[in-house]
Amino acid sequence: MLLEHINEPKDLKELSVEQLGQLAEEIREFLIEKLSATGGHLAPNLGVVELTLALHYLYDSPKDKFIFDVGHQSYVHKILTGRKEQFDTLRKYKGLCGFVKRSESAHDVWEAGHSSTSLSAAMGMALARDLKGENNKVVAVIGDGALTGGMALEALNHIGHEKSNVTVILNDNEMSIAPNVGALHHYLGKIRTDRHYQKAKDELQQLLNKVPAIGGKLAKTAERLKDSVKYLLVNGGILFEQFGFTYFGPVDGHDMNQLLDVMEQANNVTGPVLIHILTVKGKGYSPAEADSHKWHGISPYKIESGQVLKAVGPPMYTEVFSDALMELAAEDNRIVAVTPAMPGGSGLLKFAERFPGRMIDVGIAEQHAATMCAALAMEGMKPVYAVYSTFLQRAYDQVVHDICRQNLNVVFAIDRAGFVGPDGETHQGVYDIAYLRHIPNMVLMMPKDENELRQMMKTAMDYSDGPIAIRYPRINGLGVAMEPVMTPIPIGQWETVREGDSAAIIAIGPMVQVAEEAAELLKREGLNIRVVNARFVKPLDEEMLLQLADEGLNMLVLEEGCEQGGLGSAVLEFYSLRNKRDVSVRIKGVPDVYVEHGSIKEQRQEIGLTAEDTAAELKAMLPRVRKRVNGPA
Repeated sequence: MLLEHINEPKDLKELSVEQLGQLAEEIREFLIEKLSATGGHLAPNLGVVELTLALHYLYDSPKDKFIFDVGHQSYVHKILTGRKEQFDTLRKYKGLCGFVKRSESAHDVWEAGHSSTSLSAAMGMALARDLKGENNKVVAVIGDGALTGGMALEALNHIGHEKSNVTVILNDNEMSIAPNVGALHHYLGKIRTDRHYQKAKDELQQLLNKVPAIGGKLAKTAERLKDSVKYLLVNGGILFEQFGFTYFGPVDGHDMNQLLDVMEQANNVTGPVLIHILTVKGKGYSPAEADSHKWHGISPYKIESGQVLKAVGPPMYTEVFSDALMELAAEDNRIVAVTPAMPGGSGLLKFAERFPGRMIDVGIAEQHAATMCAALAMEGMKPVYAVYSTFLQRAYDQVVHDICRQNLNVVFAIDRAGFVGPDGETHQGVYDIAYLRHIPNMVLMMPKDENELRQMMKTAMDYSDGPIAIRYPRINGLGVAMEPVMTPIPIGQWETVREGDSAAIIAIGPMVQVAEEAAELLKREGLNIRVVNARFVKPLDEEMLLQLADEGLNMLVLEEGCEQGGLGSAVLEFYSLRNKRDVSVRIKGVPDVYVEHGSIKEQRQEIGLTAEDTAAELKAMLPRVRKRVNGPA
């Protein structure tokens, strides 16, 4: 087994190209076995085995910088840089991160959980290298999907303008290989990078320019002729050539000889280079090749059959959202679903099958999606922007400027709100309350269970006074009975789910259940805790807040979101503006730290968002309350 002897990149350089092919197969077997137990991003990593091997074989990491646009596509990189023994802990609490992580290894030079950032990072690193007078290589690996992001195109433009020495590898796993075109590109790539050809071309240019009167015109004519022929024959690279890149490809990304050959040619080029490779997501594991979407990020599975091992239980909130949306869309043909490259994760695949004309996937373009929704709403449609909390961050300006400022009827379906478990800090949905609730015209709500999510869907569709957002978590529901008829909830109305007169917990979303468990714990000690479902973060239920203050109840606000700017902040602001100085309010949420990967249970335990921690916090607020036995003391 070759893999047993690979502990760092320099070990690769002792292998032959044929042995690299054998090693690629061993790495695939390793990934399939390890991820069957841990889960993770299997298909993307199976598709970049040869590419990652070629990078570490030719270049000198970490002196040379490898920037992976999608950080979850770095498993092979981790294996080759001394972390294969940690793969049993992948995405587990305090274990190996599923993304590039700078604190894990010197070979991890850039962290990214959001796509389309690699080219900007590459430009920055190349500029720093040049300013410092260094000579290392900077290589960015970006997928065809990530290239749809506007930020990537901005960076392409800048790199080409500056003519920086940056190598971009476009990992295209959607196109099939066209042998004739591929061979032609490979051949012309050799010519363009041959040093003798480049020298001859420069000498011809200089000679033509020396011809009196007409030399410059002749040179320009020759250049135009050369370009015309090149564009006619090498049409795949026109876009990148116009951006100022020397283009190579397409290249079979699973042919080690081709990869190494083209990369070596690219090293002879001065200025920006783009190498276009074609790969297959899930390469080497038939279930993943057959359905790369399903196997993009996968739970533990049986290797032989590909059967995914999932616990049976209540439906996930995403599924409840999906079913409710289809039910509502059947009654209202104005409803349009919009997603930025997340049709599966956002639960819209069934919607797309049933209403294909009303399902719009814009690609990795969160900003574009938001502004497009604004225009749809302006023209009388009812757009539902289905997006993960962490990705909506990327469209903040469009939400503020294009949607809320114009008070347009856009519905935000914000999935993965709160902790997300193994995906960790780059994907935690704990900031959306803080960045949405302060925007004028926005309504923001979160359900305590799956039935309330259905009612909120109806609330959102009936609302016609501006933008409205529903945030919901990446977990299964509670298994509550689902009311067959969706009934709207009065905007801004909270509900008391448990009576009590010792103190009050104001909770939102899954924290309502935690609050009820904490109240049950404290009941054993004679304390009767009121639990309020603060299902609207904006607007607040001012009447209930004033009632709580008038009763003199100490309050604990419980939320799975950042404490700064969250629901608790909103409550404190409310009382401060009304000069309620004698009100006692504490906030229990996510502190001012990034919470890393692990299970949601472990993440809650880490920061104290459990029933036991909540009960202890309330007891600390009530030091003078004596234990009740048969009524008030």
